[in-house]
Amino acid sequence: MAVADPARGFAAAREITADAGRTYYLASLLLPGPRRRAVHALYAFARLVDDAVDGGLGPVAAAARVDALDAGLSAVLSGTAPPPALSSRDVDLLSALGVAVDENRVPIHTFDAFLTSMRMDVPGTPTFRCRYRTFAELSEYTYGSAAVIGVQLIPVLGADPSLADGAALLGEAFQLTNFLRDVAEDLHRDRIYLPLDELAAFGVDEAVLRADLERGATSPALRRALAHLIAVNRDQYRRTLPAIAGLPRTTRPAISAAARSYGDILRAIEDVDHDVMRIRAVVPRRTRLAHAAGALLHRTGTG
Repeated sequence: MAVADPARGFAAAREITADAGRTYYLASLLLPGPRRRAVHALYAFARLVDDAVDGGLGPVAAAARVDALDAGLSAVLSGTAPPPALSSRDVDLLSALGVAVDENRVPIHTFDAFLTSMRMDVPGTPTFRCRYRTFAELSEYTYGSAAVIGVQLIPVLGADPSLADGAALLGEAFQLTNFLRDVAEDLHRDRIYLPLDELAAFGVDEAVLRADLERGATSPALRRALAHLIAVNRDQYRRTLPAIAGLPRTTRPAISAAARSYGDILRAIEDVDHDVMRIRAVVPRRTRLAHAAGALLHRTGTG
């Protein structure tokens, strides 16, 4: 295998982020260069693992791919040889991630938590789970899949560690927004991430979800449940505002822009009358650019 090249890895990470994480990528452009490339490296690793889980490999191959990426990251961090199952591109990306982790002192335990949650999505693994009864149960998944991403970004953003709880909550808010937008897509994969007890309060069970998916239209009961969960999600965003305000001036605009763009996904769901079974809510690029420009102007104008 060729020698790992972190520079190639950072370039590939930037391409992956630009292609697959459009909101994150636009927000990252507001960051200083070294911090921006670290965000790209973190996002690219998460995308590699997510693609392994959701890319149609099948459970056995998906589990093997996640294990290989896990071993590859451990090898990079320990200075040992990566497993042969990884491609040269994988190794370059992991090498770039290793540089970002070292430069920014990203907590290593966060990657273990992330990989644990990703394995929860793979049938046949000991931790596999595809239904969650309550928000408390869901948080067992979202801690690793989303909250720790916020924790990883605290040192990358040069933020005070006291903001970690707010950063974790913002990660979970982003994740719940994704779940609300992607109800149909997730159900196609036999996953229900919205808490079943929350849905049941509005008369929605799995049979209702399946019927809606089959019809390609969202029932009134599910629309009411989604309206309730959007209110819960907006409260999460509201509670992150002090943490965002506490970020350094140089990095605050990026997170502010990302939060506003993700919040607009909720508005986009409302604009189609919560019909998530028929339409996948999308925030136009011009709107996301406007959020980025507004956040930057706020930094330069009011600090």
